[in-house]
Amino acid sequence: MKNKLFCLIVFASLFFSCASSETQEAVYRRISASEARKMMQELKEYIILDVRTEVEFAQRRIPGAVLIPHAEIRNRAEKELPDKNMVILVHCQLGRRSENAARKLVSMGYVNVYDFGGLADWPYEIDETRVERTR
Repeated sequence: MKNKLFCLIVFASLFFSCASSETQEAVYRRISASEARKMMQELKEYIILDVRTEVEFAQRRIPGAVLIPHAEIRNRAEKELPDKNMVILVHCQLGRRSENAARKLVSMGYVNVYDFGGLADWPYEIDETRVERTR
């Protein structure tokens, strides 16, 4: 009897642990710029999502970033980011908009969303476009 109970407990724990590993929970995650950089170096597939304005993006951006301004996340994400399991690394300029956008994505069912703050804290490569100003 004890052996049958033990086997039942082992089977149940294996079954539920396997079932839960297949289903990921959508949760907000904040990481550092260095953690984001490490993920970019180690992963084969990911999206760097810039949620600033078009003007900000045109002047300065992380190479390979995709732009969806934070105010347009709900309207554009499902079409432009169809894989809700893809790793999405979100940033803005200072970190406020990226948190807002990351939380929206999580609420929409995206499960691998990581907010790494803003370009102000990004010490790595940046593409810049110099804008000439007239006086």
